[in-house]
Amino acid sequence: MALHNWPELRIGDLGEVFTGRTPPTERASCFGENYPFITPGDMHQGKYARETQRSLSFEGAELLKRIKLPANSVCVSCIGWQMGEVVMTDRPSFTNQQLNTIVPNSEVDASFLYYSLRTRKQELLSLGSATGVRTPILNKSAFCDTKIVVPPLSVQQRTASILSAYDELIENSQRRIKILESMARALYREWFVHFRFPGHESTPLVASPLGEIPQGWEPKKLGDISSYINRGITPRYDEEGDSVVINQKCVRNQRLSLEPARRQSKAIPSEKQICFGDVLINSTGVGTLGRVAQVYECLDKCTIDTHVTIARAASRIDLDFYGCCLLNLQETFERLGTGATGQTELGRAAISDIDLAVPPTALQRQFGSTVKGMRSTAEIYGKQIKNLRRTRDLLLPRLLSGQINVDPSV
Repeated sequence: MALHNWPELRIGDLGEVFTGRTPPTERASCFGENYPFITPGDMHQGKYARETQRSLSFEGAELLKRIKLPANSVCVSCIGWQMGEVVMTDRPSFTNQQLNTIVPNSEVDASFLYYSLRTRKQELLSLGSATGVRTPILNKSAFCDTKIVVPPLSVQQRTASILSAYDELIENSQRRIKILESMARALYREWFVHFRFPGHESTPLVASPLGEIPQGWEPKKLGDISSYINRGITPRYDEEGDSVVINQKCVRNQRLSLEPARRQSKAIPSEKQICFGDVLINSTGVGTLGRVAQVYECLDKCTIDTHVTIARAASRIDLDFYGCCLLNLQETFERLGTGATGQTELGRAAISDIDLAVPPTALQRQFGSTVKGMRSTAEIYGKQIKNLRRTRDLLLPRLLSGQINVDPSV
C-alpha cells in the first residue's frame, strides 16, 4: 500500500536551479578538454554523463563560472522533443541553455531526485508543449514550480541505494562491453590496417592502385564485397504495429540500441528486413551522419527508416570481418556527407565507392573465429543490461510511491 503522507514540494525549493549557457562558439579557445559540457545529445548514456561530445577549456569555464555545477547535480532537458531526459554530473561540469539543473540542498538525496525526475518525462513534455510554441519549452520558472513527492531523507537514501545498485551493475557491464569491443577493433586494425596479420612476415607487399598491399589481397570497392546497400522505408508509425523501425537515435557509440526504436504497421520489403550481421549507417544530418553499428542478434520484423542505410555483406565475406571493417570506416563515412548544414546526406553510391584492400577469405575467417567469442560475450552483456534496466524500471514507480516500503519507522 502506497504511503500518502509525504509532502509535495516545488523543485525550486529542493536546491538551487541553474539554466546553462553556451560560450561564444566563434571563440575556439573556450572549448577544450577540461570540463564536460552537457547537451541533450549526451543524456542517453545512463545515470551519469561520463562522456560528452564537447568539453570546455579553463577559459570557457571561467566565462561561465557563475553556473558551474558540482558533482551530483541533476540535469534535465527542458527544450525540444528530448525534453524530460535526466542525467547526473559525476564531476564539476557545465551545460548548454537547453538544460535546467538542480544542485540539491542537504535535505534532498541527489540520486533520489534523479530517479524521481526520470518518471516525469511525459509530464514535462506536456507542460512544455502547452506553451503553444512550435518547439516545446519549459522555462526555468515553470520548471521550478513543478512539484515532486519528497519522503524523509532516510527513505530517499534507501530508495536511491536500491535503484543505484542496478545502475552500477549496468555500468560495469557497459565497461566490459567497451573493453571487448576495443579488443576486437584493435585486432582488426593490427591485421588489416597495419598488415601485421598471422604469417605477415613471409607475405611480401606488392604494388596496387591503393599503394603497397600484401600479396594475395585484392583492391576492391565496398560495393564489391556487399550484396545490398540501400536506405530503409518511410514508416507508418503505430504503437500497435507488428514491426519495429530503427532510426538514427538507435545507432550510437558504434552499438545498436532498440530502446529509441518505434513500432510501425507498413509492410516491410524482404530485402529491408534486418538480418544478423547487417551494418547500419546513419545517413542524414550533421552530428549523426556516419555513425555505424553492426546488428549482432536475430531481429524479427525489424527494419530501418529512410535516414539509415543497410550495408549487407556478400555471401563469401566473413560477417565479423565485414562489420569491423565498416566500424573502422566511421570517420570516412562522416567525411563523405554532402549538402547544406542540417541537410547533409550520405548516398549509397558514396558508400559503395569506398576503396578497400580485401584479404583472402581464409584470413577473413581466421579473424572472424578469433573475435567472435569477444563480440558474442559483449552481446550477452548487452542482454544483461536490458534485463537489469527492465527490473529497475519496474521497481522505480513502486519505490517512489511507497508501495514498496523501505522506511524502517513504518
